Order: sequence, then C-alpha cells, then structure tokens
Amino acid sequence: MSSSKTRKPTILCVDDEETVIASLKDQLKRAFGDKYIIEVAESGEDALEFLESFDKANGELPVIISDQIMPGIKGDELLIKLHSYRPNTLKILLTGQANAEAVGNAVNNAGLYRYISKPWEASDLNLTIQEALRRYDQDAEIKKQTESLRANAETFYKFVPIQFLEQLGVSKSDYANVKLGTSIEKTMTVMFSDIRSFTTLCEMIETEYIFSFLNDYLSHMSPVISLHQGFIDSYIGDSIMALFPSADDALNAALDMLTVLKVYNRERMESGNVALGIGIGINTGKMILGTIGERNRFQTTVIGDTVNVAARIEALTKDFRTNLLISGSTKDALTSSERFRLKELDKIEVRGRTEQTSIYEVGLAREI
Repeated sequence: MSSSKTRKPTILCVDDEETVIASLKDQLKRAFGDKYIIEVAESGEDALEFLESFDKANGELPVIISDQIMPGIKGDELLIKLHSYRPNTLKILLTGQANAEAVGNAVNNAGLYRYISKPWEASDLNLTIQEALRRYDQDAEIKKQTESLRANAETFYKFVPIQFLEQLGVSKSDYANVKLGTSIEKTMTVMFSDIRSFTTLCEMIETEYIFSFLNDYLSHMSPVISLHQGFIDSYIGDSIMALFPSADDALNAALDMLTVLKVYNRERMESGNVALGIGIGINTGKMILGTIGERNRFQTTVIGDTVNVAARIEALTKDFRTNLLISGSTKDALTSSERFRLKELDKIEVRGRTEQTSIYEVGLAREI
C-alpha cells in the first residue's frame, strides 16, 4: 500500500484475492483516480493496520469496499470496527458468498450503505460508489452547516438571555422570529448590583486592564445568579441587572454573591490588589419585559417602576453603609422573611404612588 499521507480523500478496497483486488483497484483508478487515492488491503488485519496510520495522518476516507469471506477478520466485522470510530465513512460489502446474517449484521451495526454481489458489473459498481461519494459530500456539507448554525446559536445565546425569551413565551424553535415590540407584563424580582467606588478603582488600573478586571469580577458573580434560577438582563459597566422568578431566589443569590465576593477579595489581597465592595438592591413587583429598538437593531429589556425602584434601592446602600437592601414588596414576597433577620431602615417616595416604599436591611448580610 502507498503512504496514507495524502491530501486527496481515499477509497479503501479490501479483498484477499490478488486478482480481484488488482482488478478493483484498476477499475476505480480509471473512474475516480483524478480526485481520490485508491488504496488496497489484502485482509481485514492489513486494513486495520493501514487505518491506524491513516488516522494518525488525519486522512479522509469517504468510502470503504470490503469482501466478506476473508481469513481472520470477516468483512462485516471489519466494517463494524471501522464504524465505531468512522461512522461517516460509507461502507460497501462486495462478495459472492455473504449470507443474510452477515449482511444484516453489517446493516445493523456498521450502517452498511450497499451490498453488491460478485461478479459485479463495472458500471453498477461505479454508479454505487459515485452515489456513495455524493452522499458523503452532502453529509459533510450538512455537518459543516450544522456546526456553523450551532456556533451562531452559541454566539446568539451569549448576547441574548435565553431565559428572557422564555419569559416572553418564545419557544427555542421560534427564536429567529422574535419581533420588535413583543412584550409581556409579569411579576418578578429584579436585582441591581455594582462595585463601590468603581471610578476611583479605574484610576488605579491601567486602561488596558480595566476590561480584564471587570470580566474577572463578573465571572465570579454571574454564575451565582444562574445557580439561583436568575438570569442577567444586562451588564451596565460594573453594574449587573438580573431578574428572578421569586424573591427567595433573588435574596439567596445576593447573600451567596457576598460570600463569593469575600473569598474573591481574599485572593485579590493575596495578589496585592485592593478588596472590592459592592452594593445590592432588590425589589419585587410588576414589570414589562419586551424587545425595544428599531427593526435593524433591537434588544431585550425590562421597564417599569419596579425596575427604577430597585436601582434606587441599590444606590441607597451607600447612604446606609450596608451592602444589601431590599424593598417592602420583596419582604412580603418571601416565603419566610424571619430567617433573613430583616430590619426596616426607611421609607422612600416612589413616583406616581401615594404610598411610600419601605427599605429593609438584611441582617444575614452583615454576618458574611
């Protein structure tokens, strides 16, 4: 056999009869030699040995043609072994002595493409191989397109919160048809979080490292939100805006974020960096989720007083010298508020409402 290191795809023929293999190789060279390398093996063992070196060279094997009755490894056994690590290779059994059991075994366990009896008609075999090669190319193109679509989808998911689309009632199969202006009103819990004195911190960091610093910080905080059934609506500089289906999920996420931050700060200080402080504000209520923008560029967003109040509560954490505050509506939505050791600190005015909103400190947060 010639070297398997070739740029052309390879067709492999396996038969223990010298005259048969010589005739087959000659026929295939004349029919397909301009685009394919024709390799031969005189036994199943020789074929496996060839394939071992062929695989190391990352060779492409669109088609294998094998006899059934051979000393040692039979044709169906060879094709089954090959199928276990090259399922895309089209397999043809070419023999005059194969029984129904062998053919069935190859069909069921090796994905046999065709079975052709000896002696074969040259035109029939050429047509079968031609169709197999076309099928192989089609499958390869479909796989390439599928991988491209998967890569595009993964990129899409990085920019658009899938959970947001689910909240809008958009199914996975219908993402491409999301329309501008799609919206829904829901009762959810919104969290705002940002880094204390971020502007001052940026002045201490060289410009080219600011994004690395932010991404490192966010890579510690964001997974905690996901663990508690929440999802990131947006990153606004150093701020995180996240949505949760329940108040309990949001508050538990906030407490875990502070715990993770404590460990993260220890690592930062050991590396000679300053510890970070954050503020977290949480509010629960009705809000409108939807898509906003114009037809060539739009994004998901959430609007409403509930969101505005959450942002205002987060800002108040600086005034009250605490790192976590929640609203009265969030307190009321908790299944068991006692365990969080809440303490009412103040009431704030909310635009458009006559009633003030109570602000609560979370006692558990001070113990972290």
